Amino acid sequence: MSDVAMLQGQAAALFRRKRLTAFAVPAVILVYFGYIFFAFDIAGLASRAQPANALTLASDMFSHKVHVTRSHRSGDIEYAVEGERKGRYPEGMRPDWVAEDGDATVLDLGEGYEVRILPGNTTEFDVPGHGTIVAQFDGSKVVTNLGDTPPDWVNASRTRVSITTDGGRVTITRSKTEIFNYFPGWELFWFTLESPYHGHGLFAILFGEQIDPERSNLAGAWNDFWHNPMWRHADVVWAIGETILMAFLGTFGGAILALPLAFMAAKRFAPIMALRFAMRRVFDFVRGVDALIWTIVLSRAFGPGPLTGALAILITDTGTFGKIFSEALENVDEKQIEGVSSTGAKPLQRYRFGVIPQVVPVLLSQVLYFLESNTRSATIIGAITGGGIGLLITQAIQTQKDWEEVAYYIVLIILMVIFMDWLSGVLRRRLIRGDSE
Repeated sequence: MSDVAMLQGQAAALFRRKRLTAFAVPAVILVYFGYIFFAFDIAGLASRAQPANALTLASDMFSHKVHVTRSHRSGDIEYAVEGERKGRYPEGMRPDWVAEDGDATVLDLGEGYEVRILPGNTTEFDVPGHGTIVAQFDGSKVVTNLGDTPPDWVNASRTRVSITTDGGRVTITRSKTEIFNYFPGWELFWFTLESPYHGHGLFAILFGEQIDPERSNLAGAWNDFWHNPMWRHADVVWAIGETILMAFLGTFGGAILALPLAFMAAKRFAPIMALRFAMRRVFDFVRGVDALIWTIVLSRAFGPGPLTGALAILITDTGTFGKIFSEALENVDEKQIEGVSSTGAKPLQRYRFGVIPQVVPVLLSQVLYFLESNTRSATIIGAITGGGIGLLITQAIQTQKDWEEVAYYIVLIILMVIFMDWLSGVLRRRLIRGDSE
């Protein structure tokens, strides 16, 4: 066979492989997506999706609701922000959209929606475009005028009726009638209703007359804000500090522990192969187990708390730093070590002045990056170990009522991560490159 024929055959074979690859790769990707569709039950997920609930949750994050509750036993009516005891209106105070009309309590929800709480555990709800819904608890069941086919926005049974409209929500059960009226904003974020500074603006507090006769405006307002029983600003700041402390102790503790161990895993500094192999497997083991798993194990051993979270980060980062540091040690310049040795330096001094200065930029860069990353991880770890901002956000989610608090914590977490990112960048510039700006 001539050389030309051989080259033509090789070219034809190459083109066939190219064509086969061009068809095979998209086919494999298509099969993979088909597997995902059935394995993850995409069709079932789409049928179970409830966008309305997601929109309600999202709206709750930037709004609040006022609860008006009438007890079916005593007949007393209470008003409270988010239904919390700490947000309850003081005796004799009620929202300005609530009025008395004889024996009835009238709630004007706006846009034509009106609720009337009547004697005899009876509630009337005027809904524009539908009419008046009447519901009464007669001592054994909840009776309405909705008939057998209530609208989609009404969930009715013998013991419970829930009416959800754009103007508000009414729920009648055996024990109480509750009306929810929604408003934008985070109510009582600065001061609760019991604080004398509630309803006063910043200008009035700073430059106006003394509001509380026993305290100066500035000191009293700061105390009532800092110890706000609903938003717990002091506890939140303390939790943020715990989260940062967990990340700091875990990251730098892991780095300090990994540095001497990295010398035993580097071929240039540990000639014994068995020692290097054993140390590298130790690094693989401790970093192969996720920090969340270590958190669960350590919490069973030492109990929950921020220190447990810090230890979990320390253990995981020891393995990661050990691998990174040992690879950096493998690439050090031998000439600098020889120069230090020529001065008569001892082995420890050779490491200190010939090796460490070469790897410090890599070490600091990695440690500061992991500090920034572990700040986010400490939030999740804190939710398991019972410490930091992670615990607060878990508690707020579990209550299923104060989603604006969840939004508050998420905003603080984002600001914390931004701050740690900025601080890490500043430290890298100053410690590694020597920049002053």
